[in-house]
Amino acid sequence: MNILDDLKLQYKTGGIVQQLIFWNVGIAIPLMILYAFSTNGFLTVMPWLELNSNLSVFITRPWTLLTYQFLHVEILHLLFNMIVLNFAGRLFLTFFTQKQFLGVYILGGFFAGILYLISYFVLNHEAQLIGASGAIMAVMIAVAVYAPLYEIRLLLIGRVKLWHVALVFVILDLIQIKSSNMGGHIAHLGGAFFGFSYIKFLQNGTDLSNILTNFLNFFSDLFKPKKSMPFKKVHKNKNKPSETTFNSKGKDKTQQQIDEILDKISKSGYESLSKEEKDFLFKAGKN
Repeated sequence: MNILDDLKLQYKTGGIVQQLIFWNVGIAIPLMILYAFSTNGFLTVMPWLELNSNLSVFITRPWTLLTYQFLHVEILHLLFNMIVLNFAGRLFLTFFTQKQFLGVYILGGFFAGILYLISYFVLNHEAQLIGASGAIMAVMIAVAVYAPLYEIRLLLIGRVKLWHVALVFVILDLIQIKSSNMGGHIAHLGGAFFGFSYIKFLQNGTDLSNILTNFLNFFSDLFKPKKSMPFKKVHKNKNKPSETTFNSKGKDKTQQQIDEILDKISKSGYESLSKEEKDFLFKAGKN
């Protein structure tokens, strides 16, 4: 198995957190290369992807409310965001589903972007916003509000409660809100507010992540081809062994091996797999 196949397998089996990290890195690295070797080319691409606070510009590019969440042009910005995304995302999935995680991430990024647009409109400033920080803050604050007393171990610090970590992030943004990156900190606080609101709505019986889930399901069903099933008369030979039973047994054995490998990944990580297990999982994914 080559490196590309290994990455494909990790993307396929790593879950939603790892897939979002792949998307962020996969979009950011080409942009960084474009930025390093070109000026005009880079400048013509970015305005169509970044979130512009000028409402007359935004109205012509509404998709930037989504695309800005996946843009990073500085390696340290990308690295820090991906570390926090991995940390917050895995904590979130301890208590919630992958669909809920995706909903909080995307909708949190939307809300962060909308608050940024409103704030800069009121202040009469024009600037551009990029980065996944607002979406990640939504995830971080959501899990901290849901399980504030959950303890984690931090390097050089030791065991701390989750609400302590969340509070530090919020305070840092409040302190730096008048800095040169005011828009970024406003977006962070917008994401934090959405994460807080998500849990409060959820505790009252309303799951806001269903907004995204229902939207995706609607378009999935819309473009899904409808299969017409012609009527077929089947003559069953009672004396002949059932081929379906044999096939299902074979599939059950393969599925059992896949489940055991996936369980091993969830407990010890993808790197704990042997070469034979990786090859088996990759071949099973192609079938």
